[in-house]
Amino acid sequence: MVLTPQPVWDTVLGSSGRTPVRELLYSSARCLAVALTCVMISSAARAADEPALTKDQIKQFLQTAEVIKSKPSSKGTTHPSRLTLSDGKITHDASFQSIDEHKQEMKLESGAVEFDFVDSYKYNIATYQLAELLGVDDMLPVYVERKWDGKKGSLSWWLPVKMDDADRVQKKIEPPDPDKWNHQMYRVRVFDELVYDTDANLTNVLIGEDWTVWRIDFTRAFRKSKDVRVPKNLVKCDRQLFEKLKALKGDDVAEKTKNYLTKYEVSGVMARRDKIVSAFQSLIAEKGEKEVLY
Repeated sequence: MVLTPQPVWDTVLGSSGRTPVRELLYSSARCLAVALTCVMISSAARAADEPALTKDQIKQFLQTAEVIKSKPSSKGTTHPSRLTLSDGKITHDASFQSIDEHKQEMKLESGAVEFDFVDSYKYNIATYQLAELLGVDDMLPVYVERKWDGKKGSLSWWLPVKMDDADRVQKKIEPPDPDKWNHQMYRVRVFDELVYDTDANLTNVLIGEDWTVWRIDFTRAFRKSKDVRVPKNLVKCDRQLFEKLKALKGDDVAEKTKNYLTKYEVSGVMARRDKIVSAFQSLIAEKGEKEVLY
């Protein structure tokens, strides 16, 4: 199966503090769509005004609050919409994606061809549920399933971000705390290898006012490959995530994602989990735990 170009997570800073930008290739159409519809440029004051809700309260709000305004996207392939929701007390925006496309053969924007192609909102929800199992759901917006305008789709909490990583690289802005940045990006790399997102790109990495990183848009994830996509992305790993990966059970993944992933997609997740764990165990044996886990 021929897939799209490999992910571009070469945004971990070196000891010099400079950012490598090799492999800065991504799908222009989808990147523009995400950049225009999923990135909210906000001030620190607006970030401070974010409602202090628990994860469960956010889920409840997304599933039940009234849609009082919508702004469709005129560009891109997934056509996400920015919705404004209100429950009478809180008003907040959310991103809605309803794409659920399945094709035996698909010619991609890059010119490559992918067989057994899927582009589905369901993968956004499955990704979030898997992130919950692994304790890394703090690096994703909350995703739920909801019906709007006659269509089912994923609805995600709109994040208070100041730019995406494509903007950061283009403007040559360096993170103020390289260690914090690197640790976040290593988690993103490992998680992306697990979910096998074939459209990972720098516009899918959002940056908050305090340089918190969020990863969004997984509609082309969960391919059935049993191999990791880019082995060189497995360099370092958050210690807690590594332990959670080792303890992850296929039955738990299947139960958690039963409405969104097939048994073959779950098998792919678990096979890639095995490869990821094995890769880090080999690195630990070679370099020592302190050089690999943090």
